[in-house]
Amino acid sequence: MTRYLLAIDQGTTSSRAIVFDHTGNSVATDQQEFHQYFPKDGWVEHDAREIWDSTLAVCRGALDKAGIEASELAGIGITNQRETTVIWDRATGEPIYHAIVWQDRRTASWCTKLKSDGHEDMVVDRTGLLIDPYFSATKIAWILDNVEGARSRAESGELAFGTVDSWLLWNLTDGKSHCTDATNASRTALFNIHKQDWDDELLTLFRVPRALLPEVLDSAADYGTAETRWLGGPVLIAGIAGDQHAALVGQACFSPGMAKSTYGTGCFLMLNTGDQAVRSENRLLTTMAYRLEGKPCYAVEGSIFVAGAAMQWLRDGLKLIAHANESSAHAEAVGVDNPVYLVPAFTGLGAPHWDPHARGAIMGLTRDTGIGEIVTAGLQSVCYQTKDLVRAIQNDGARLESLRVDGGMVVNDWVMQFLADILNVTVDRPRVTETTALGAAYLAGLQTGVFESLEQISGLWECERQFHPEMRPALRESLYAGWLDAVERVCNN
Repeated sequence: MTRYLLAIDQGTTSSRAIVFDHTGNSVATDQQEFHQYFPKDGWVEHDAREIWDSTLAVCRGALDKAGIEASELAGIGITNQRETTVIWDRATGEPIYHAIVWQDRRTASWCTKLKSDGHEDMVVDRTGLLIDPYFSATKIAWILDNVEGARSRAESGELAFGTVDSWLLWNLTDGKSHCTDATNASRTALFNIHKQDWDDELLTLFRVPRALLPEVLDSAADYGTAETRWLGGPVLIAGIAGDQHAALVGQACFSPGMAKSTYGTGCFLMLNTGDQAVRSENRLLTTMAYRLEGKPCYAVEGSIFVAGAAMQWLRDGLKLIAHANESSAHAEAVGVDNPVYLVPAFTGLGAPHWDPHARGAIMGLTRDTGIGEIVTAGLQSVCYQTKDLVRAIQNDGARLESLRVDGGMVVNDWVMQFLADILNVTVDRPRVTETTALGAAYLAGLQTGVFESLEQISGLWECERQFHPEMRPALRESLYAGWLDAVERVCNN
């Protein structure tokens, strides 16, 4: 009998569940968007209960669409928006505050002070991360300091912290499992990636009680069992990885030097560095790629906060387009030599700039500028930001021969061709572009025996289309120089 895997892909703007078969093919998908809260400038929040409710709904929906029962599942894999911070009451399971989203900038001033006080080198040495509001540590402290009684309750063990994977796991197991995996732990700024454990000095620096923290397991492990009442039968939860790490697995980037770039709400480029934790000299992050059988695999990562979210803003905020797929027609009409630049620093800039105070701008406007130029600039901004990351990687001494891409935006052929042109590398689009969910399924499949090895998984990867660079070098350099000028104008660093 074919054994299926259920992948939970809990993202920033929607929750999705995909049923995969034993060959890595998608059988059925269900997806549900949920509400975004923006209470103040630079603040981004989610309702953690709504995250759980939407996740449960899409899991049931995907199983229903696939026409299978829980008993036919070999296991569940979870992948999630990273750094987003939830703190809940261990007794009631109720969150004590909204989830603070990875994009949130409310702790920027504290991060600036920590850096000016000379703490960043220690944080980088132990975690591979910079001091930035992006990561979970300062978010945890903010909740403990701003919810009445939370700090004392945390110290006494009454509260639990988790990134979204831990929150979903807690609910699926009815509070029996308070765990996370090494990839999600590595994004908190509290986890020593060399010792593979929570770090007491970091806990002290960020004022986070150890009693809050989940147990850290491998990315493929026994995380407990989803209770029968949720899906109609008990199902082993067998794999967890943060979304970008899961995408690396889904893209089968298992050898040092292989790289993938995921285009969802944000954009995240990750380069496998094997068993070496390589420290970037160009403000990229050193992070876990995955951990299997107790062995850590490391990566260098560049994080862009706004990619697909820029198109969402053009659609929902400015209402320049009714659907994201209209953007291709605009771009075809305008062409690549577009004098307009959109810098989507809505919540600051990520790598390699790391400026939480930068804000978005549209530059190069003239009387001739229309909707087409602005929409095209939104598409191009994603590629220019990727170029920033690739240039930083190359300055660190790494060579990028090709790039495997995934995520919602990669179905746009115009964007992928412009990406290949501006990077001057071959871009490989896989047959299965939902590689984040696929990576979660692969991890669960490794744990449950559906897949025997990483080599077997590598053999399942197929390229759907390659995009080769065709742009004249002079045009490439001119366009990118215009982008660098636009970015410099919005930066506060």
